Amino acid sequence: EVDFWIIPIIQGFVQIEELVVNYSEASDDDKSSPETPPQESTCVDDIHPTFLVALISRRSRHRAGMRYKRRGVDKNGNVANYVETEQLIHVHNHSLSFIQTRGSVPVFWSQVGYRYNPRPRLDKSENETVSCFRAHFEEQLKNYKKQVIINLVDQTGREKIIGDAYLKQVLLYNNANLTYVSFDFHEHW
Repeated sequence: EVDFWIIPIIQGFVQIEELVVNYSEASDDDKSSPETPPQESTCVDDIHPTFLVALISRRSRHRAGMRYKRRGVDKNGNVANYVETEQLIHVHNHSLSFIQTRGSVPVFWSQVGYRYNPRPRLDKSENETVSCFRAHFEEQLKNYKKQVIINLVDQTGREKIIGDAYLKQVLLYNNANLTYVSFDFHEHW
């Protein structure tokens, strides 16, 4: 009976926009040609010419903190600075959703010191991490069924120790509903 006193809130971001998508059959080259007469744009749907697009990001209340101060996983499987971002599109009486999550690498690690980009270190052993890693991904799989993990840590530099520990835990967990991809964007910068 306290629902009247409780206001649901999120720490995050919400934006909703109506978009109109116009197109024509002419190619970009034809459109820019001086000989081509201007054509009237046609809309995807003349009856309902709008798409409703929403972007919602929700930050978890568990293990929120400042970058370089809050890292890794806790004993309950909660990762630091976890955010769920959902993109919703409503068009032609259909609603589509795409959800992406992000968070700290779910192993016990930290970065000590106040200088810029302190060196990461592992705080617990592989065996001590297994149950917490498992708890994190069991919750993820319960909520989202399948997961594609994209590991963005530097695979050759100072973050290599974290990336290696992450991959080892994925291999130990060995779940068919997880797909692991390592993408070192430092290499493609």
